[in-house]
Amino acid sequence: MAFEPPRRLVRALGESAPDGDDWLEKLPEALHRAVAARELTVDRVQVPGGRSSLVVLVRRADGTPAVLKLAPPRARPHSERAALAHWAGRGAVALLEDDGAEGVLLLERLHPDVSVRSLPEAKALLEAAGTLRRLWTPPPEGPVFETVAERTGRQALALRAGADADAELVPLVDAALGVRAELLAAPPEHRLLHGTFRQSKVLAGERTPWLAVGPDPVVGECAFDLARLVRDRVEDLIASPSGAATTRRRVKRLAESLDVDQERLRGWTLFRAVESGVRALRVGRPRDAELLLEFAGWL
Repeated sequence: MAFEPPRRLVRALGESAPDGDDWLEKLPEALHRAVAARELTVDRVQVPGGRSSLVVLVRRADGTPAVLKLAPPRARPHSERAALAHWAGRGAVALLEDDGAEGVLLLERLHPDVSVRSLPEAKALLEAAGTLRRLWTPPPEGPVFETVAERTGRQALALRAGADADAELVPLVDAALGVRAELLAAPPEHRLLHGTFRQSKVLAGERTPWLAVGPDPVVGECAFDLARLVRDRVEDLIASPSGAATTRRRVKRLAESLDVDQERLRGWTLFRAVESGVRALRVGRPRDAELLLEFAGWL
């Protein structure tokens, strides 16, 4: 089977690949094995696809459409599998295989080219927030998932290193680290979260209008999950003369619609925007970094 991974996947994984990582080189062989083992027929590779995994539209032996997803270990596919199994199709794409090979997921087929981003902004935020609410469930027993404290702890170390390398970042990084410490001191709830939720992660489905895909699950407070949604379409916000005011209204509206504390949402939005901006600088995406750090300054 002739195969070339999507450029976006190659570029994104190249930014984060550890030394000696050969997952991309082995991907064609891994895809062939996964398809053969499940007696699948490949329709097409989804392009541009994801930034952390290969998404292939396939059909099962009985003709049922499905999606085959292959992800490297650093994308934590075992956590994604555990979260999808826990949600059992409630608010999220359904897992079709209970126990697949490491890094391989067989999922229900949604409409891969139709996300809530296709809707007008106000409607898109409403539908996305409603989908997210369904995912916020008590986590399963045991240390199955990473916690918000653990994930942001790693990010905090990288943030401090970024500030040490660029003095102009110090005020924003100090603010982000300070608000993180305050928020972690007294989290209001303990829920299973999507972890990387945004409008493009909500696709049209058949059994229900909208379903979430691509979680990087984490356990913690709901405001952390909602924070990434606040900055959706950040390029449009930055381009608007009223971008700062629109952002503050968005924080207020999303917090009220999902019963989340507004100040906690603002705080996590700040931390996540600064973290993403500093990371973008580190991997050589200065334009993305500029947008994210300007956005963070509004908070």
